[in-house]
Amino acid sequence: MPSSPPPAAGSPPAPAVAPGRRRDRRADALFAVAALALAGWVTSGLWLGPDQRVITVNSSDQALFEWLLAFGAHALTHGENPLFTTLLNVPDGVNLAVNTSITVYAAVFAPLTYLIGPPTTFLVILTLNLAATALAWYLLLSRQLVRSRLAAGVGALFVAFSPGMVSHANAHLNWTAGWLVPLLLWRVFALREPARWLRNGVVLGAAVAVAFSIAAEGLFFTALALGVFLPVWALHPERRARARAALPAFARGLGVTALTAGVLLAYPLWLHFAGPQRFHGTGFDPVIHAEDVAAYAAYPRRSLAGEAGLGTSLAPNPTEENSFFGVPLLLLAAVCLGWLWRRDRALRATLAALGGTAVVFTVLSWGPRAKWAGRHTDTPLPFLLLDDLPVVNAALPARLALIVAPVIGVLLAYTVDRLRADPPRRRAARAAWGLGLVAALLPLLPTPLLTRVREPVPAFITAGTWKEYVSPGGTLTPLPLTLDVTPDGQRWQAYALAHRQGEFRLPAGFFLGPGGPDGRGRIGPPPRTFDTLMDQAGRTGLVPIVTEGSIRLSLADLRYWGVEVVVLADRVEGAKYDLDEDALRRTATALLGPPQRVDDVWLWRVPPA
Repeated sequence: MPSSPPPAAGSPPAPAVAPGRRRDRRADALFAVAALALAGWVTSGLWLGPDQRVITVNSSDQALFEWLLAFGAHALTHGENPLFTTLLNVPDGVNLAVNTSITVYAAVFAPLTYLIGPPTTFLVILTLNLAATALAWYLLLSRQLVRSRLAAGVGALFVAFSPGMVSHANAHLNWTAGWLVPLLLWRVFALREPARWLRNGVVLGAAVAVAFSIAAEGLFFTALALGVFLPVWALHPERRARARAALPAFARGLGVTALTAGVLLAYPLWLHFAGPQRFHGTGFDPVIHAEDVAAYAAYPRRSLAGEAGLGTSLAPNPTEENSFFGVPLLLLAAVCLGWLWRRDRALRATLAALGGTAVVFTVLSWGPRAKWAGRHTDTPLPFLLLDDLPVVNAALPARLALIVAPVIGVLLAYTVDRLRADPPRRRAARAAWGLGLVAALLPLLPTPLLTRVREPVPAFITAGTWKEYVSPGGTLTPLPLTLDVTPDGQRWQAYALAHRQGEFRLPAGFFLGPGGPDGRGRIGPPPRTFDTLMDQAGRTGLVPIVTEGSIRLSLADLRYWGVEVVVLADRVEGAKYDLDEDALRRTATALLGPPQRVDDVWLWRVPPA
């Protein structure tokens, strides 16, 4: 391009930044502030006291992610394997490559974990995840897809704070890392550049490795969505020529991507598919964890509509409200698609691909058999054909609905962009669009996550007293044993690791491992006599019948795990239900004899064989 002519003599100097550019920068800054403020609003209940409060509906996953942050920091600073550990599930250990290990987060935030502790680091990441997701979508939309910053902001805020994202903000650091999706899409778009296929392939391969190490299931879903979107877009009559011209560079770049990601992920993938403690599928029933057809028209509980009493309980649990768009938004999305199709011929290939992607993943999210308003039917659905495929059988079909939210967000961005560029001439039409957007989006405005006070880590742990009773690298168990519903052990272990007290091992833990039906995974290890008796006592408040046989089997279990001391806190954290500490103490006494009081816990020493 020719250079601009020099300014005429005596003319005023040109402004350093054009007025339009300044407006865009102000808009960018305002959006970043709004995204961070909205993320802080959603997580505000935890900011009242990160070490004292916990997410009400999912304290078990919060404990797991706090443990993953502490263990990841410990593994990094002590030269241990970050993807396999024997600190849990003694003596077999846990394959973290087939769990949600968030390895990159654990490493990047390790200094913060050591400085302020796992609970606060968890909260920082959760809040930044939501804000970064909004900002990443805003940048992709405003730099690649639409001209209006307002349009990009509307689409990005909807995607980042859609019902599915807000429900997964109930402790899921992997699923709330939605900023990975626009990052991956941006780098996939770049593969079309013929002169930079090698560099772009390497960069995308590195991005794939990062995404796998934070949210492997989200990476898989993104690949599935692109696998539907790109062929529909490329085969559209108006895009075939462009797609054919870009195909050689795209294919070369994709090959480099696969090679780069394969090298970086060679060990994690080996652990995932062939390593110890692996499994196939999960222990979650795809029929139960499928989206209710009626859920698409329902409202989520953590929203203005939900606060007004319009929320429903159509999800299997409060963390899986993956659709819940409401009737007004569904109608608005359909109107946007039809209106854009009629007004912008150049956009039709993209609209066809967006619509096709939304339909495919809506139907797949309904799972193997249809469910309507909580009632299961025998109607078979397409997911039934996919359920036994490797990798697919480890995904929950309900989460496929998360792909629909970005489709709607992009449609909203395109619509607002078109309305800004060519507003309707009639005032009534402009008012109708404004009312439609408000009616569809205002009820979905998120409300803060529910939180409650968490049980404190006992002074027996925080003061380091446990080291007087457990040999270096020895095994300790709380009562009841550590599982998803009783997360105390991992919270205690996370505290010890993050405060550099040393290591103690746990005989169980909250993790996915082998032992489920038909070779599938399960949460925690298969139950044994001792933990079964303790679980029964804690749940029911009744001391089970203790015989010489149950005493012998319980001692055998404790010695199999190498447990040196059994510990009962005055208050036990029950993630799903209250536990009876007195029944636990009386049951342990019947099995192991009278306890001793140490600091603020009851303690039983396990006699040697």
